[in-house]
Amino acid sequence: MKEFTASVIKEFRHIFRDRRTILIAMVMPVVQIILFGFAVSTEVNDVRVAVCGDLVDPAVRNVVDRIDNNRYLRVSGSLSSPSEITGVFRRNEADVAVCFGRNFGGNLAPSGHAQVRIIGDGSDPNTAQMITGYIKGVIQSEQTDAEVAFAGERKASMVPVVQLMYNPAMKSSYNFVPGVMGLILMLICTMMTAVSIVREKETGTLELLLVSPVKPLWIMLSKMIPYLVLSAVNFATILLLSHYVMEVPVNGSLLLLCFAALVFVVTSLALGLLISVISPNQRTALLICGMGLTMPTMIFSGIIFPCESMPEVLQWFSDIIPAKWFIIIVKKIMIQGTGLVSAAKEMTILAGMAALLLAVSVKSFRTRLQ
Repeated sequence: MKEFTASVIKEFRHIFRDRRTILIAMVMPVVQIILFGFAVSTEVNDVRVAVCGDLVDPAVRNVVDRIDNNRYLRVSGSLSSPSEITGVFRRNEADVAVCFGRNFGGNLAPSGHAQVRIIGDGSDPNTAQMITGYIKGVIQSEQTDAEVAFAGERKASMVPVVQLMYNPAMKSSYNFVPGVMGLILMLICTMMTAVSIVREKETGTLELLLVSPVKPLWIMLSKMIPYLVLSAVNFATILLLSHYVMEVPVNGSLLLLCFAALVFVVTSLALGLLISVISPNQRTALLICGMGLTMPTMIFSGIIFPCESMPEVLQWFSDIIPAKWFIIIVKKIMIQGTGLVSAAKEMTILAGMAALLLAVSVKSFRTRLQ
């Protein structure tokens, strides 16, 4: 045990002596969670709306006011005819145009048919779809009010009531923050441990480990424990930023969330140790972590694209990405407020991955000792 304690203390000293490791371990997670949390968003804000129609008409004026009072929309100007829409889009002066038909207010009366067109800039299809959705929502509200006003003269149409559980405001941070937490923890943890054993090779101190009485398993654990402590600090920082800066709630058990993070961090550290054992130098280890893990984690963990919509073969591949299971756990605990029973499957898979990766790392390191 004395030898194991000495190895842990030595690893701590290596960490605090290397400024690059401190930068990766303590500064990068804070920068990444802030950048990803604010930059990665499906919401479209400050949409510029060009209006074409008779603004003297009270009915038109009501719809325009509703658009201008919407938190995502802003009336940027009025057009005299629909032929000006193309020029407005080409000059990047508006994101969408709303054209009201002739005698719009008069056609809102019973048995009338008020026409309104929404013209979006289809050069960015996803954004255009979201923007037109905002406008349709505003017009639907105005239509509902008009039907209520004429309820005594005609039957109002059926208007569906949509309710979104857990995220009624449709904040994109509820979806991206758990994914970013998993991405950052996995990349930082693997990068930190991936250079631990390789560094011993390059500095020539690996021979001291080979002749020491410490067994391979304890050597691996001594490499892992200091980074486990730093990862705990990282997780606490990320969680505080997510809750108080990104305004993502923690509806479930905080203790269970911390335990899930501990299992995931151990899995990521074990993966980093395996990379460190098989890599010939630090540059190769960092390349494997940076290029070999970043893209697969972003694509196949469900951060951007739902895993259920992928081909079945790619769904199988996504199952071996540890971040996928951690992201599911975080969403269940933080957003849905569920307990251990609901997240038991994902926790078991992560624990199995951690045990397997650690066992393979120890066996590979032992092979190098022979």
